[in-house]
Amino acid sequence: MENTSQTIENNQIQIISRQKNKQIINWLLLGCLLIFIMVAIGGITRLTHSGLSMVEWNLFGSTPPSSQADWEVLFDKYKQYPEYQLVNFNFSLEEFKSIFFWEYAHRMFGRTIGLVFIVPFFWFLFKKKISKELLPRLILLLFLGGFQGLLGWYMVKSGLKANPDVSHYRLAMHLTTAFLTFAYTLWVALGLIYPKTASSKPHPLKKWFQLLFPVVVIQIIWGAYVAGLNAGKVYNHWPKMGEKWVDDAVTAMQPLYLNFIEGLAGVQFVHRYLAYIVVVLILVVFFKARKMSLSSSQKWGVNALLIAVSGQFVLGIVTLLYAVPVSLGVLHQLGAFILLGTVIFSLHRFSIR
Repeated sequence: MENTSQTIENNQIQIISRQKNKQIINWLLLGCLLIFIMVAIGGITRLTHSGLSMVEWNLFGSTPPSSQADWEVLFDKYKQYPEYQLVNFNFSLEEFKSIFFWEYAHRMFGRTIGLVFIVPFFWFLFKKKISKELLPRLILLLFLGGFQGLLGWYMVKSGLKANPDVSHYRLAMHLTTAFLTFAYTLWVALGLIYPKTASSKPHPLKKWFQLLFPVVVIQIIWGAYVAGLNAGKVYNHWPKMGEKWVDDAVTAMQPLYLNFIEGLAGVQFVHRYLAYIVVVLILVVFFKARKMSLSSSQKWGVNALLIAVSGQFVLGIVTLLYAVPVSLGVLHQLGAFILLGTVIFSLHRFSIR
């Protein structure tokens, strides 16, 4: 009877919290969706090699080119940089337009997300809808969003020098920050949907999700390394790397550690085998959870996690076998996004019960 009454009381608290914070919850979930779309556009921009087509950065953006003269000016600016001079020297204006479109869309969509976060924030603040506990979390979100924009330009600058290719380290910083901004936005929203109560306590499986989260983040970082180095275009076989489980090229560089952060074979090797670790961890959690009494949201989280990792693992194999075409590369990146979302949801639900 005591557990039943506590459950009813907790449900009532959650309903009250959702009603009270409905607008803020919807705003945060909209932010999650927009970041998801932003990552998709960013993936297309990267895979179509469009990221260096805009050689200038303006805080508030710029209007799109509307005349032939506008396009000629932008194309002339692009011609002054190494990517055109060394790689795309035979580009026509029409080909330049195709890559400019994706980078322009990526930047302007980022600014749109900024407005979607900033304007409602000050509106909610003015209307006194933000509690003292929530305010610092939302300020942190705004900081993460601004920092993400700065990292984007910091990344692009690395490719406007002698070597017309962005640093894979800076790419990893930019992409990982986007993932973490999404994760934290979702976490804050979940805190309003499922608020803590006097009887809240963590589930015994929480420690497994606390382990899973950093492992998934590390896998995302190495996925960015693979993308930045184009390491997915080598060893397009599975389960082996060519004819071996560990090809000789994995350890060819000296000192040894450079293989795993700068070598194409070594970086792909890490990404491959981290994937197995992620799958094993989720399988362990899944089978442990089946033997325990769970709430409906906890069951949903565990099942969604298994589905997400299964889809992402298969998608990763197919993407590798086909040497990372644009469509599969973008889907694989979004699959990582969905997987991280299910990890965050599950971690939250097993942190409070």
